[in-house]
Amino acid sequence: MEAMSKEIDIYYTIEKSGTAEIKILGSRFIAHANNASSKDIAMDFVNNIKLQYHDATHNCFAYKIGKDGLEFRAVDDGEPAGSAGKPILFAINKHKLSDVIVVVTRYFGGKKLGVGGLARAYSQAADEVLMKCERKRIHITTPVKIICTYEDLDVVKRILSKDTVSFEEKYHDVAEFVAHVPSTDTDSFIERIISSTKGRAGANLINV
Repeated sequence: MEAMSKEIDIYYTIEKSGTAEIKILGSRFIAHANNASSKDIAMDFVNNIKLQYHDATHNCFAYKIGKDGLEFRAVDDGEPAGSAGKPILFAINKHKLSDVIVVVTRYFGGKKLGVGGLARAYSQAADEVLMKCERKRIHITTPVKIICTYEDLDVVKRILSKDTVSFEEKYHDVAEFVAHVPSTDTDSFIERIISSTKGRAGANLINV
């Protein structure tokens, strides 16, 4: 079962990888985007792109990780400082995404673009690939275990359906649930379960 979550407990990433290419004054800019929930995953993706495009002039990239996007990196890979990595990161921020890595490969076309032209080209390439990618919603949840008797089953399930992202259920002599609750709402959720059943149901955080 699934229900809505508070926006504060949600952020967005991309569902699948994507590719886009633009050409400016003879230079090819090939952008690749992928989901990356850690620095290691992001760098593995970068290294794979570098192997695939080992003959390219530059393989510039940026990544952003986590709900608050506090872990990020922007790399110019030999382009003038601030002309590649930061514009790619700007595109990620523009799309309000995290857990994302974008690599933009450049094949030099013989004409210099200048720092401003480069920044616009890298930003545009990153923007185009991210526009092609399907967005995916990530919920920040905390697991809570609930045990109740069949007397309180309907009450508990109404709360679960309304106030959790999802839950699993198991039935034997009592009803048992593992609820995935928006992390900012766990205390009040537990209170609602207990008060709505007059203390008959138990609800506790699961240590993970």
